[in-house]
Amino acid sequence: MRAAHTLTRPTFEMPDNACDSHMHVFEPLAQYPSVSTPQYTLPDGALAKYREAMEVLSIRRFAIVQPSFYGTDNRCLLDALAIAGNAARGVVMIEEGMPAATLDAMHRANVRAVRLDLFARAELPTPEIQAYIARMATLCESLGWHLQFYAPGWVVRNLIPFLGEVRTPFVIDHMGYMLEEDGLTQDDFKRLLSLLKDGSCTLKLSAPYRVAKHRGLDAVAPMAKAIIDTAPDKVIWGSDWPHIPMGERDTGELLNLLADWTADTDVRRRILVDNPARLYDF
Repeated sequence: MRAAHTLTRPTFEMPDNACDSHMHVFEPLAQYPSVSTPQYTLPDGALAKYREAMEVLSIRRFAIVQPSFYGTDNRCLLDALAIAGNAARGVVMIEEGMPAATLDAMHRANVRAVRLDLFARAELPTPEIQAYIARMATLCESLGWHLQFYAPGWVVRNLIPFLGEVRTPFVIDHMGYMLEEDGLTQDDFKRLLSLLKDGSCTLKLSAPYRVAKHRGLDAVAPMAKAIIDTAPDKVIWGSDWPHIPMGERDTGELLNLLADWTADTDVRRRILVDNPARLYDF
Protein backbone atom coordinates (compact mmCIF):
# COMPACT_ATOMS: atom_id res chain seq x y z
CA MET A 1 0.00 0.00 0.00
CA ARG A 2 1.37 3.40 -0.98
CA ALA A 3 2.63 5.35 2.02
CA ALA A 4 0.45 8.34 2.92
CA HIS A 5 3.31 10.85 2.92
CA THR A 6 3.95 10.13 -0.79
CA LEU A 7 0.42 11.03 -1.88
CA THR A 8 -0.14 14.08 -4.07
CA ARG A 9 -1.70 16.89 -2.04
CA PRO A 10 -4.98 18.47 -3.14
CA THR A 11 -4.53 21.10 -5.82
CA PHE A 12 -7.70 22.90 -4.69
CA GLU A 13 -8.89 24.08 -1.30
CA MET A 14 -10.67 21.19 0.36
CA PRO A 15 -13.99 22.20 1.94
CA ASP A 16 -14.65 21.52 5.60
CA ASN A 17 -16.00 18.03 6.31
CA ALA A 18 -15.07 16.63 2.90
CA CYS A 19 -16.25 13.03 2.59
CA ASP A 20 -14.77 10.03 0.81
CA SER A 21 -17.93 8.11 -0.05
CA HIS A 22 -16.31 4.83 -1.08
CA MET A 23 -13.48 3.06 0.71
CA HIS A 24 -12.92 -0.40 2.19
CA VAL A 25 -11.30 -1.62 5.38
CA PHE A 26 -9.36 -4.88 5.75
CA GLU A 27 -7.85 -6.23 8.93
CA PRO A 28 -5.98 -9.48 9.83
CA LEU A 29 -7.45 -12.76 8.60
CA ALA A 30 -7.01 -14.34 12.00
CA GLN A 31 -9.63 -11.94 13.33
CA TYR A 32 -11.80 -11.49 10.23
CA PRO A 33 -11.86 -14.54 7.91
CA SER A 34 -12.61 -14.07 4.22
CA VAL A 35 -15.27 -15.87 2.22
CA SER A 36 -14.25 -19.36 1.12
CA THR A 37 -13.27 -18.28 -2.40
CA PRO A 38 -12.26 -14.60 -2.36
CA GLN A 39 -11.55 -12.84 -5.65
CA TYR A 40 -8.27 -11.41 -4.37
CA THR A 41 -5.75 -11.79 -1.55
CA LEU A 42 -6.00 -9.74 1.64
CA PRO A 43 -5.15 -6.10 0.79
CA ASP A 44 -2.96 -3.94 3.00
CA GLY A 45 -5.99 -1.82 3.83
CA ALA A 46 -6.14 -1.30 7.58
CA LEU A 47 -8.21 1.58 8.96
CA ALA A 48 -5.10 3.10 10.57
CA LYS A 49 -3.40 3.37 7.17
CA TYR A 50 -6.44 4.96 5.61
CA ARG A 51 -6.65 7.58 8.34
CA GLU A 52 -3.05 8.57 7.58
CA ALA A 53 -4.11 9.19 3.98
CA MET A 54 -7.11 11.19 5.19
CA GLU A 55 -4.85 13.59 7.04
CA VAL A 56 -2.72 14.22 3.97
CA LEU A 57 -5.76 14.77 1.75
CA SER A 58 -7.85 16.81 4.24
CA ILE A 59 -10.68 14.28 4.21
CA ARG A 60 -12.73 14.37 7.41
CA ARG A 61 -15.58 11.93 6.74
CA PHE A 62 -15.81 8.60 4.98
CA ALA A 63 -18.17 5.76 4.09
CA ILE A 64 -16.88 2.23 4.67
CA VAL A 65 -18.26 -0.10 1.99
CA GLN A 66 -18.41 -3.82 2.71
CA PRO A 67 -16.09 -5.63 0.27
CA SER A 68 -16.90 -8.97 -1.36
CA PHE A 69 -13.82 -10.33 0.45
CA TYR A 70 -15.90 -10.68 3.63
CA GLY A 71 -19.25 -11.43 2.01
CA THR A 72 -22.10 -10.77 4.43
CA ASP A 73 -19.88 -11.01 7.52
CA ASN A 74 -19.79 -7.31 8.43
CA ARG A 75 -17.80 -7.61 11.67
CA CYS A 76 -14.69 -5.89 10.29
CA LEU A 77 -16.78 -2.97 9.03
CA LEU A 78 -18.76 -2.65 12.25
CA ASP A 79 -15.61 -2.73 14.38
CA ALA A 80 -14.08 -0.04 12.16
CA LEU A 81 -17.19 2.11 12.61
CA ALA A 82 -16.87 1.78 16.37
CA ILE A 83 -13.30 3.05 16.19
CA ALA A 84 -14.03 5.86 13.71
CA GLY A 85 -17.04 7.22 15.59
CA ASN A 86 -19.16 9.90 13.98
CA ALA A 87 -16.64 10.52 11.19
CA ALA A 88 -17.75 7.35 9.39
CA ARG A 89 -20.83 5.63 8.01
CA GLY A 90 -21.24 2.03 6.89
CA VAL A 91 -22.62 0.30 3.79
CA VAL A 92 -23.23 -3.37 4.62
CA MET A 93 -23.94 -6.51 2.64
CA ILE A 94 -26.62 -8.66 4.24
CA GLU A 95 -28.65 -11.80 3.69
CA GLU A 96 -32.38 -11.43 3.34
CA GLY A 97 -34.37 -12.19 6.46
CA MET A 98 -31.95 -10.59 8.91
CA PRO A 99 -33.63 -10.02 12.30
CA ALA A 100 -34.97 -6.53 12.90
CA ALA A 101 -32.98 -6.24 16.12
CA THR A 102 -29.73 -6.84 14.22
CA LEU A 103 -30.63 -4.20 11.65
CA ASP A 104 -31.52 -1.72 14.39
CA ALA A 105 -28.14 -2.38 16.04
CA MET A 106 -26.44 -1.71 12.69
CA HIS A 107 -28.30 1.58 12.41
CA ARG A 108 -27.12 2.61 15.87
CA ALA A 109 -23.59 1.71 14.74
CA ASN A 110 -23.92 4.27 11.87
CA VAL A 111 -24.80 1.92 9.03
CA ARG A 112 -26.88 3.80 6.47
CA ALA A 113 -27.05 1.64 3.35
CA VAL A 114 -27.11 -1.88 1.92
CA ARG A 115 -24.80 -2.81 -0.91
CA LEU A 116 -26.30 -5.08 -3.56
CA ASP A 117 -23.67 -7.12 -5.42
CA LEU A 118 -25.31 -7.54 -8.80
CA PHE A 119 -22.11 -8.94 -10.29
CA ALA A 120 -22.98 -12.04 -8.26
CA ARG A 121 -26.52 -12.05 -9.68
CA ALA A 122 -25.75 -10.85 -13.19
CA GLU A 123 -26.76 -14.12 -14.86
CA LEU A 124 -30.20 -14.19 -13.25
CA PRO A 125 -33.22 -13.20 -15.36
CA THR A 126 -33.90 -9.47 -15.11
CA PRO A 127 -37.31 -9.99 -13.39
CA GLU A 128 -35.59 -11.92 -10.59
CA ILE A 129 -33.04 -9.15 -10.10
CA GLN A 130 -35.83 -6.58 -10.05
CA ALA A 131 -37.78 -8.55 -7.43
CA TYR A 132 -34.65 -8.76 -5.26
CA ILE A 133 -34.07 -5.00 -5.56
CA ALA A 134 -37.71 -4.30 -4.70
CA ARG A 135 -37.50 -6.40 -1.53
CA MET A 136 -34.28 -4.72 -0.43
CA ALA A 137 -35.67 -1.28 -1.26
CA THR A 138 -38.61 -1.94 1.04
CA LEU A 139 -36.22 -2.96 3.81
CA CYS A 140 -34.03 0.13 3.36
CA GLU A 141 -37.07 2.39 3.25
CA SER A 142 -38.16 1.07 6.65
CA LEU A 143 -34.75 1.86 8.14
CA GLY A 144 -34.17 5.23 6.50
CA TRP A 145 -31.26 3.76 4.53
CA HIS A 146 -30.42 3.81 0.85
CA LEU A 147 -29.41 1.13 -1.64
CA GLN A 148 -25.99 0.95 -3.24
CA PHE A 149 -25.53 -0.95 -6.50
CA TYR A 150 -22.29 -2.69 -7.42
CA ALA A 151 -23.24 -3.87 -10.88
CA PRO A 152 -21.90 -4.38 -14.41
CA GLY A 153 -22.88 -1.59 -16.74
CA TRP A 154 -24.93 -3.87 -18.94
CA VAL A 155 -27.00 -4.92 -15.93
CA VAL A 156 -27.48 -1.24 -15.04
CA ARG A 157 -28.60 -0.58 -18.62
CA ASN A 158 -31.16 -3.37 -18.48
CA LEU A 159 -32.50 -2.11 -15.15
CA ILE A 160 -32.88 1.58 -16.05
CA PRO A 161 -36.63 1.45 -16.85
CA PHE A 162 -37.28 -0.39 -13.58
CA LEU A 163 -35.00 1.85 -11.53
CA GLY A 164 -36.87 4.87 -12.79
CA GLU A 165 -39.83 3.66 -10.70
CA VAL A 166 -37.83 2.94 -7.52
CA ARG A 167 -38.55 5.59 -4.91
CA THR A 168 -36.02 4.48 -2.29
CA PRO A 169 -32.82 6.52 -2.73
CA PHE A 170 -30.08 4.51 -4.42
CA VAL A 171 -26.47 4.97 -5.44
CA ILE A 172 -24.74 3.37 -8.41
CA ASP A 173 -21.04 2.78 -7.97
CA HIS A 174 -18.27 3.75 -10.37
CA MET A 175 -20.26 6.13 -12.61
CA GLY A 176 -22.57 3.29 -13.64
CA TYR A 177 -19.67 1.03 -14.69
CA MET A 178 -20.63 1.48 -18.33
CA LEU A 179 -17.64 0.00 -20.13
CA GLU A 180 -17.18 0.22 -23.88
CA GLU A 181 -15.60 -3.23 -23.62
CA ASP A 182 -18.97 -4.59 -22.48
CA GLY A 183 -20.80 -3.11 -25.44
CA LEU A 184 -22.23 -0.05 -23.67
CA THR A 185 -22.97 2.90 -25.96
CA GLN A 186 -23.39 6.65 -25.68
CA ASP A 187 -27.15 6.15 -25.92
CA ASP A 188 -26.99 3.85 -22.91
CA PHE A 189 -25.06 6.50 -21.00
CA LYS A 190 -27.63 9.16 -21.95
CA ARG A 191 -30.37 6.96 -20.51
CA LEU A 192 -28.32 6.68 -17.31
CA LEU A 193 -28.09 10.47 -17.17
CA SER A 194 -31.88 10.70 -17.54
CA LEU A 195 -32.23 8.30 -14.60
CA LEU A 196 -29.86 10.49 -12.60
CA LYS A 197 -31.81 13.63 -13.43
CA ASP A 198 -35.35 12.35 -12.93
CA GLY A 199 -35.10 9.29 -10.65
CA SER A 200 -34.03 8.53 -7.07
CA CYS A 201 -30.49 7.93 -8.31
CA THR A 202 -27.15 9.26 -7.11
CA LEU A 203 -24.00 8.47 -9.10
CA LYS A 204 -20.67 7.94 -7.45
CA LEU A 205 -17.53 9.39 -9.05
CA SER A 206 -15.37 6.49 -7.91
CA ALA A 207 -12.76 4.16 -9.40
CA PRO A 208 -12.21 6.02 -12.70
CA TYR A 209 -9.43 3.55 -13.47
CA ARG A 210 -12.00 0.74 -13.55
CA VAL A 211 -14.03 2.65 -16.12
CA ALA A 212 -11.06 3.82 -18.17
CA LYS A 213 -9.46 0.36 -18.27
CA HIS A 214 -6.35 0.83 -20.44
CA ARG A 215 -7.30 4.19 -21.95
CA GLY A 216 -5.91 6.42 -19.21
CA LEU A 217 -7.79 8.53 -16.68
CA ASP A 218 -8.35 11.38 -19.14
CA ALA A 219 -10.74 9.12 -21.04
CA VAL A 220 -13.18 9.29 -18.11
CA ALA A 221 -13.37 13.10 -18.03
CA PRO A 222 -16.27 13.52 -20.52
CA MET A 223 -18.36 11.00 -18.59
CA ALA A 224 -17.61 12.59 -15.21
CA LYS A 225 -18.30 16.11 -16.48
CA ALA A 226 -21.61 15.04 -18.02
CA ILE A 227 -22.68 13.44 -14.73
CA ILE A 228 -21.83 16.57 -12.75
CA ASP A 229 -23.50 18.89 -15.27
CA THR A 230 -26.68 16.79 -15.26
CA ALA A 231 -27.34 16.78 -11.51
CA PRO A 232 -24.65 18.30 -9.28
CA ASP A 233 -26.85 17.71 -6.20
CA LYS A 234 -26.96 13.96 -6.88
CA VAL A 235 -23.26 13.21 -7.27
CA ILE A 236 -20.72 12.04 -4.67
CA TRP A 237 -17.01 11.22 -4.81
CA GLY A 238 -15.21 8.11 -3.61
CA SER A 239 -11.57 7.07 -3.62
CA ASP A 240 -12.10 3.28 -3.84
CA TRP A 241 -9.17 2.95 -1.41
CA PRO A 242 -7.17 0.64 -1.16
CA HIS A 243 -7.49 0.44 -4.96
CA ILE A 244 -7.61 -3.33 -5.31
CA PRO A 245 -5.43 -4.82 -6.72
CA MET A 246 -3.10 -1.82 -7.19
CA GLY A 247 -2.42 -0.35 -3.76
CA GLU A 248 0.37 1.80 -5.16
CA ARG A 249 -2.15 4.12 -6.81
CA ASP A 250 -1.98 7.77 -5.80
CA THR A 251 -5.25 8.61 -4.03
CA GLY A 252 -4.36 12.29 -4.22
CA GLU A 253 -4.18 12.11 -8.01
CA LEU A 254 -7.68 10.63 -8.05
CA LEU A 255 -9.00 13.36 -5.75
CA ASN A 256 -7.49 16.07 -7.93
CA LEU A 257 -9.45 14.81 -10.92
CA LEU A 258 -12.39 16.66 -9.37
CA ALA A 259 -10.66 19.96 -10.17
CA ASP A 260 -10.48 18.87 -13.81
CA TRP A 261 -14.08 17.73 -13.90
CA THR A 262 -15.49 20.95 -12.43
CA ALA A 263 -13.88 24.31 -11.75
CA ASP A 264 -16.90 25.42 -9.70
CA THR A 265 -15.96 25.59 -6.02
CA ASP A 266 -19.58 25.42 -4.92
CA VAL A 267 -20.21 22.29 -7.00
CA ARG A 268 -17.13 20.59 -5.54
CA ARG A 269 -18.40 21.42 -2.06
CA ARG A 270 -21.74 19.83 -2.86
CA ILE A 271 -20.04 16.69 -4.19
CA LEU A 272 -17.65 16.37 -1.26
CA VAL A 273 -19.75 17.70 1.63
CA ASP A 274 -23.44 18.50 1.15
CA ASN A 275 -24.53 15.52 -0.95
CA PRO A 276 -22.84 12.83 1.17
CA ALA A 277 -23.95 14.56 4.38
CA ARG A 278 -27.56 14.26 3.26
CA LEU A 279 -27.20 10.73 1.90
CA TYR A 280 -25.27 9.25 4.85
CA ASP A 281 -27.01 11.24 7.58
CA PHE A 282 -23.93 13.07 8.85
